[in-house]
Amino acid sequence: MVKVLISDKMSPKAAEIFRERGVEVDEITGMTPEELKACIGQYDGLAVRSSTKATAEIIAAADNLKVIGRAGIGVDNVDIPAATAAGVCVMNTPFGNAITTAEHAIAMMFSLSRHIPAASASTHAGKWEKSKFMGVELYGKVLGVIGCGNIGSIVADRALGLKMKVIAFDPFLSPERAIEIGVEKVELDDLLARADYISLHTPITDSTRNIINAGNIAKMKDGVRLINCARGGLVVEEDLKAALESGKVAGAALDVFQVEPATDNILFGMENVVCTPHLGASTDEAQVNVAIQVAEQMADFLLVGSVTNALNMPSVTAEEAPKLKPYMELAKQLGGFIGQVTETGIKKVHIEYEGAAAGLNIKPLTSIILQGILGPLLDTVNMVNAPVVAKERGIDVTESINDKAEDYQTLIRVTVTTQKRSRDIAGTLYGDKSPRIVNIKGISMEAQMGPHMLYVTNQDKPGFIGALGTLLGKNDINIATFHLGRNEEQGEAIALIEVDSELSPETLTEVQALPHVEQVKTLKF
Repeated sequence: MVKVLISDKMSPKAAEIFRERGVEVDEITGMTPEELKACIGQYDGLAVRSSTKATAEIIAAADNLKVIGRAGIGVDNVDIPAATAAGVCVMNTPFGNAITTAEHAIAMMFSLSRHIPAASASTHAGKWEKSKFMGVELYGKVLGVIGCGNIGSIVADRALGLKMKVIAFDPFLSPERAIEIGVEKVELDDLLARADYISLHTPITDSTRNIINAGNIAKMKDGVRLINCARGGLVVEEDLKAALESGKVAGAALDVFQVEPATDNILFGMENVVCTPHLGASTDEAQVNVAIQVAEQMADFLLVGSVTNALNMPSVTAEEAPKLKPYMELAKQLGGFIGQVTETGIKKVHIEYEGAAAGLNIKPLTSIILQGILGPLLDTVNMVNAPVVAKERGIDVTESINDKAEDYQTLIRVTVTTQKRSRDIAGTLYGDKSPRIVNIKGISMEAQMGPHMLYVTNQDKPGFIGALGTLLGKNDINIATFHLGRNEEQGEAIALIEVDSELSPETLTEVQALPHVEQVKTLKF
């Protein structure tokens, strides 16, 4: 039975959904890393929020782990490279708390503009310092959004409703999408020079880490106000403090910090800084939403193979999964065949999707093909890490699609280039469900793969089939199916034979010794 561990506090809805779907679930929160390491090996899935640290050491101890689900957006607490190397899918829930986080950013912008936290504390203290808390309007101001993805676009929408002008820096924002959401797409230097307010909504990457630093602050307008409800590592806190003290930055509203929990920080105590303890996702609605989403995503992955919001493998929707399932089996057979017959180092893999296959979500199919090719060499490779392993080994992987297939309604062809030769294999589906191999090395044939297959290449000479059948019978090997093909009369021929049991090394040697045999391989599927 599939088993999941929920190791952080989250809405009870998550456990309910797992159990409703037939997944066994344990809720054990507050474990030390040592305790988690000791028990993680028994689970197929791990559901976390931000407290659990899924480190490389924890992942290495997770022998059965297939998926880590983060109930929220940020996955700073998950070692994604280690998970990928171990073949563990990592998912997050980027949409469950998007509105909540965007609303918090807008609330922080209001609080900063009207000194609401300080004014509230002053009034609670019995003071009436009306003139001390002179604010500024948001109306007509320029908001610069750095990172205009899901949350950033919601912030932009709310700001437009406040009659602000919104400019956005995001390398992945298309001009068409910018027009659709009503923002002006600009370069970073332009945003820094024009914005009255700057709101950060980007993940931590090599290009965004410390993006708010002394150099970029110097490019900003005097009196700019900064809002960060994304990640603490985006801001160099020492540089921001200096800018706040000099007046270059009029104020900052921060929900995230370089080190969290932030019980002490150089920005604490400054009058022009509004701070909250990472509350961006902290609403009742958001916590229920992300708990529901992570449970549904993990259950779908473990039970039906659909992949949603994965950070280290292609997505497969629940609707796509049934349609892709027979293609995945075909991809597994094509990759497995190539992987088992290839004897020298692989340089290139080219995969062609033709006909109906060209209209599919091909990324998971490519991953499965690569898994099959690399599997005979690496027993730890799977659908998650196969593309990464191929890249690490210098294998050039390319894909092409063609809406038309010459002889079949749907076809997948895999060509592998090794240090010595190129070899290709093609397959199709019969009745949209049953995989068939239809071409090997340019030789047409129709073969259905079974658990035990014998692959023989030979010269097309009289007597070979009889000699092979006699030899297998002598060794008590029963033939289930026998498929033949040749490129021309008396030319190169292929025999692909399904047998009921695996051939012994001695029998394999006898087959290799038959006249006209060039190559013999036993294949397992």
